[in-house]
This record gives sequence, C-alpha cells and structure tokens, in this order.
Amino acid sequence: MIHASCLCGEVAWEAEGPLELISHCHCSMCRKSHGAAFGTYGAARADGFRWLRGRESVRQYQSSPGFFRPFCPRCGSVVAGEPHGGRVFMPLGSLDDDPGARPEAHIFASSKAVWHEIADALPRFDAYPPGFESPAVPERPHLTACEGRIRGSCLCGGVAYQIEGAIDSLRNCHCRRCRKARSAAFASNGFVPVGVFRWTRGESLLDAFKVPGARYFTQTFCRICGSILPRVDQGRGVVVIPAGSLDDDPGARVREHIFVASKAPWYEIADDLPQHDEYPAPSS
Repeated sequence: MIHASCLCGEVAWEAEGPLELISHCHCSMCRKSHGAAFGTYGAARADGFRWLRGRESVRQYQSSPGFFRPFCPRCGSVVAGEPHGGRVFMPLGSLDDDPGARPEAHIFASSKAVWHEIADALPRFDAYPPGFESPAVPERPHLTACEGRIRGSCLCGGVAYQIEGAIDSLRNCHCRRCRKARSAAFASNGFVPVGVFRWTRGESLLDAFKVPGARYFTQTFCRICGSILPRVDQGRGVVVIPAGSLDDDPGARVREHIFVASKAPWYEIADDLPQHDEYPAPSS
C-alpha cells in the first residue's frame, strides 16, 4: 500500500501500488495551484483507493468546466481527487511511500515556467499525451510586462501581489515539508525584502498554517482556490515567494538545489546546478 497525507496531516489516504500514468504537468493552472514549477500526478485504481481521514473536509475549486482541484482547507496542500473513470489521481508530493513507478512524461511542456528548465530525457507533449481522454486545460492569459515590477496571483484571481524591483535568485528545496506543502517534487522559492512587496488585492482571502514545532515554516494560501502564495515574515524582514505563483518573468533563475538528501525517491535531478544535502554552506 502507498500512504499519503497533506502537510498538516488532517487529510490522508492510501492506495494499492504501483501508480500509473505518472507525469509532470507544466500547465499554468498546476503551477498556480501548487506554487511550484510543475505538478506531478499519478493514478491508482479506484477499487484499491481508500480515504483514511479528512475526506469530508476537503475543499474543491473548479478551475475549468468539470475540472476540480481538491485541497486541504487547513494547510492548503493539494490532495487526491475523487474517482473518475475507474482511477483516482493524486499529487506525488503528498506521498509517504515510494509509488513503485516513475514519471513517464512532461505534459503541457509548451506552457512551462520561463524560470524552469526541463533537463531530463522524458518525452514532452504540448498538451495531454496521445490517447489520454480528458478535456483541454485552458491556459491563463499572459500579462503585458510591467517595467520594474513583478506580479503574482492565485489561481482564482482573488489574491494578487506586486514586487518593486527584482528577485535575485531562486532555490529548489527538496525537503519533506516543502514536498508536502506544495504537493510537488520540490518547492521553488525566491526571497525579497518586506519593503518591496505589497498585496494589491485579496489579502482578506489569505489563510496560513504554521507547522507545529517549526521555527519558521508557515504556508500561506488562498482559501478559495488553495493556491500557495507568498509568506510575509515581518520578524525577519523577508517575503518568501513561491515561484509558481508568479505572473511575470522574475528575471532570476534557479541557482541550486537544497535538502537533496531528503529528495523524493521518484524524482531525479537531471540538471548541473549545485546540490546541497541540507542548507548550503554560508560561503555559497
């Protein structure tokens, strides 16, 4: 059995493995929903799937006609969906066990984030792979570039923010908390001073979950659609920007991988960026 849960642990499920149809989805909706470079999903047979707890609390956001994105209303983590066509699709970032299979392809690769590079040799498809029956995923319209500003928003559009200036760099974090929080292979984050960041709408729609016992780890998300959004840390004077929430090219690119000792067993790092088992040494 494969076990999985959200960041706070209130929603959990199990499924008979191995999972199938595992793919990395680069559509703009998955990036917004997960706050990550892409979402990775796999399917289990519906007759081998079972909710362990929290099913009744799961919130759903309809991102396009007939397509619902489920998330935990307490912590914002994307969770498993309801059975469809004899299968249940689930985000691999939520898994506690090895799914027994590996990603087979990148889908909606033509929509990938400009700040993320696909470095592996898996097949790439501009939409769904041939033979996969599912309605088309509408892409969010591109915004006209705004000189000197970087904008971001949630999937439903209720929350938006703006950064004056640039983001220096991005990091991919592979720690277990980040995988659970983003329900993805890793979290890609940028950091900016509090003084250059502001919410432009929807701040009242934000919810937050702080991991008990963690010094800093708090997840901020839209309570309507579950999208992961920036965390403003007034105490440290910094804002953590989930790169998947960006609407504009941040200019910055990913410079390194951190906490790779905790990397998901089903994800392989194929690029040549520096890797650190935990935090990088201060000199780096």
